[in-house]
Amino acid sequence: MEGDASSKRFWLPTSAIRPLATRRGSCIASDFITVGGRRICYMYREEPNDALDSGWRFFSGDESQEYADVPSNFAIYDVNTIANYDPDIIEFLDSPPGSAFGRESGGKFKLEPMPVDPDA
Repeated sequence: MEGDASSKRFWLPTSAIRPLATRRGSCIASDFITVGGRRICYMYREEPNDALDSGWRFFSGDESQEYADVPSNFAIYDVNTIANYDPDIIEFLDSPPGSAFGRESGGKFKLEPMPVDPDA
């Protein structure tokens, strides 16, 4: 799922990234968030792939299955970078693998079921 983040035009300039959630490893995020500037509306944490991976995966909630099936629509980022796009996620970052959260219409996150892997 590695996208080439270097060729994308990001919603937030690098100069706007502050230390909000440092030393948390990497994550995967949708371009709808980092390029389109949409809020995170769904996030889950799976078992990390390696020592650098936090296991976090972030979505705007507007991604269709067809969109999600295209690896270049996602990229690997430092969790701190994604926290700068949506600081509302910070309080959930210590949740264990197997946790998933969706944003309610009022803006707050609530516990959700983990997504089912169709290939499992």
